[in-house]
Amino acid sequence: MKVKIKRPTGGQVAIAILLLILGILISMQIKSVRQSNELKNLEKARAIELAEQINQLRKENSSLKAHIYELESRIKEYQDSAASISKTTELLKEELDKVKILAGLTDVVGPGIVITLDDSKLPATTNVDPNSFLLHDSDILQVINELRAAGAEAISINDQRVVATTEIRCAGPTISINNTRYSAPYIIKAIGDPKILKNSLMMRGGIIDLLKEFSIEVKIEEASNIVIPRYTGTLKFNFAKIKSEGS
Repeated sequence: MKVKIKRPTGGQVAIAILLLILGILISMQIKSVRQSNELKNLEKARAIELAEQINQLRKENSSLKAHIYELESRIKEYQDSAASISKTTELLKEELDKVKILAGLTDVVGPGIVITLDDSKLPATTNVDPNSFLLHDSDILQVINELRAAGAEAISINDQRVVATTEIRCAGPTISINNTRYSAPYIIKAIGDPKILKNSLMMRGGIIDLLKEFSIEVKIEEASNIVIPRYTGTLKFNFAKIKSEGS
């Protein structure tokens, strides 16, 4: 016996098609929802990751700021220290220069006066000692003492720097200065206030008046740019020592 297959009616086909379309739409909707959820989850995870990175960067930035502050503090300390060292060095150099000038160990230049002294050119007379018309070491010493008292900062005699150990003494017809003998004329240079130095020598009854009584030739000139050379000998101290503090 044959089984008759019942053909679907047009309505059934339409319903089937509708159901198929509906299934496809539902499937697409479910897929879209899943993708949307996955995207939201991904964005959330990305947001969390970015937040963590921002926090890490903030921490690193804070650490860098602290490091920068530390470096700036060190730089300032170094600059302050360098400035202090520089100032101290400058002060020490100034003091050393002063000591070198006082000791006569460096060439110096400045305003002052130039004194030229020479023996008298008058002919000797029978009733006067001829030595009275000649320059002596005592005459030179008196001139040097007057210049020092008037504030001379550097003195030379015939370009021999006058220092603490300089001797000025007669050696026959010559005068010995720093163990070097010289004969007249004697050129004395002194650096200081020109007018004060000159007035100290020209005062009434002073050394210049005394020398002129015996016709000793004296010439004093003011100058604005006198050069006095340094002491070229050797400063040697066998007995004098620097006294240490507390001793």
